[in-house]
Amino acid sequence: MLRDSRPCVWFYRVEVSYNLFGEYSVLREWGRTGKRGKALLVWFSNLRDACLAAERWRRRAGRRGYRALEG
Repeated sequence: MLRDSRPCVWFYRVEVSYNLFGEYSVLREWGRTGKRGKALLVWFSNLRDACLAAERWRRRAGRRGYRALEG
């Protein structure tokens, strides 16, 4: 997702993944393009909770002006 803000462009990324320990993680990354951003990794014991959390964070980013990339 990107947020247009003059003179720079902001990004926000949410990713759900499965790790070697049988847990699911949600990675959130955000910041300005071309700069070092921030990242936060949260673990969940099941896929359902991880997906619900990822969707909640994605909706929240949308309310803050980020939009999904097309393509």
